[in-house]
Amino acid sequence: MPYGRDKGWRFRTLRFRLMVWNAVVVIATACVTLVALREGVRITLLRELDQVLEEDLREIEFALAAYRDRSDLYAQLDLKDSGHARHKWFAELSTSGGRIDYRSKHAPGDPARRSNGPLTTLTSGEWRVLSKGVPDHGTVVRIGASLEMMRADIARLDRFLALCAAGVLVAAPLGGYWLAGRATRPLARIITTTARLRPSHLDERLDIRGTGDELDRLSVTLNGLLDRIGEYLREHRDFLANSAHELRTPLAAIRASIEVALAGGRTSREYEELLADILDESGSLELLVNQLLLLAETEGERLKAAGESVRVDEMITRAMDMFEGVADYRDIRLECGPLPPAVVHGNRHHLRQVVHNLLDNALKFTPARGEVSVRLDLDSERDEVRFSVSDTGPGIPPSDMPHLFERFFQGNRPRTGAAETRGTGLGLSICQAIVHAHGGVIEAENRDGAGARFTVRLPNGPGLGHRVERDDPPTREYDGTRISA
Repeated sequence: MPYGRDKGWRFRTLRFRLMVWNAVVVIATACVTLVALREGVRITLLRELDQVLEEDLREIEFALAAYRDRSDLYAQLDLKDSGHARHKWFAELSTSGGRIDYRSKHAPGDPARRSNGPLTTLTSGEWRVLSKGVPDHGTVVRIGASLEMMRADIARLDRFLALCAAGVLVAAPLGGYWLAGRATRPLARIITTTARLRPSHLDERLDIRGTGDELDRLSVTLNGLLDRIGEYLREHRDFLANSAHELRTPLAAIRASIEVALAGGRTSREYEELLADILDESGSLELLVNQLLLLAETEGERLKAAGESVRVDEMITRAMDMFEGVADYRDIRLECGPLPPAVVHGNRHHLRQVVHNLLDNALKFTPARGEVSVRLDLDSERDEVRFSVSDTGPGIPPSDMPHLFERFFQGNRPRTGAAETRGTGLGLSICQAIVHAHGGVIEAENRDGAGARFTVRLPNGPGLGHRVERDDPPTREYDGTRISA
């Protein structure tokens, strides 16, 4: 059964929920609109009736001043009453004391109170009545009309609005379901495409419709994720293949040495040489395995900076002591500038491996009578420690520069000096992994003239601040150059 396709799966789909919300919003909006429309029409009709009655009342006021004989006025009012029989228009004239002087045929008995003051408008039962006192003539004028026709119009409007509301109740869910289907169709294609993907087949990508909406951005994001996953799997396959290839060489050498030893007929001297070869290859194999394990830790993001303060200057001093003999043997001048006291927060063993790898790499690619120089600086603006190793070798080919920190990369041609330069191609990638785990950056560049320079920048650690002041730091000398110890 497909994912989510249980008994009531349709009612939990995004399309159904969008349809419900769309229908609720549309129906609520339509109901509010229809009610507001009905009320607006009712108020408009009532206001128009009031305006007509106000005009009639002003005409009566003018007639009171124009007619000296009120019988003529009464005749005109009877005529108007007869002409507006459908509206049940009426007029009533009374004295300020309440005595009625005139009442038209359609006038109700007493629909509302009379006002001797300013214009008063009110609704009494089915009548709309305007009442106003005319002090100059000692008369209270009251006119009005029945609301029956207006209410009949409102009833017809109510029936029409009810039909509209019923249409909205039917059309809103159907239209909402259709619109939700169009809105979720790209999402359905995304689900279908991603369901087809397999770790061994990640070439397919989601379509970008070019609308720039959220679903397009989701497709772009998923495509980026697929690109990263594909790159990761490719690197993982290459890593396994290269690891197997590199492990095969020392294992084949060890096997060959053992087969030669088992062939018999060897002197003790020859057996000792074979065992020495096996031991040498075992050391190479152990180094390679340790490097692979370290890279596996970085692959699983288990390589973390330990919680200890590491003196970088002391670490460099010890490394210079250790590589001094190698430099003398290869006739390379090992030079080091002043080493200001510097502290970083991290793993002492891993950081020492970075220093050793960079020094070993520089000595390996520097020809005889060349120079390897080490620098340590404190950048107070960036609050970081900067350590660099430079050599006077042939430099790094531009084509190799983008791939320099890739695993097992050894370049199209060896950047060789006098020494043997064959390695596993893991040293620089391990350095990069360690430096990144400590929140730092490692960079490579060619120097002006000849040679290469590797620079490591690490965040300045707690404890010593930017600098540690100490009086008269001890110095050591390498090949005639004095350095801080």
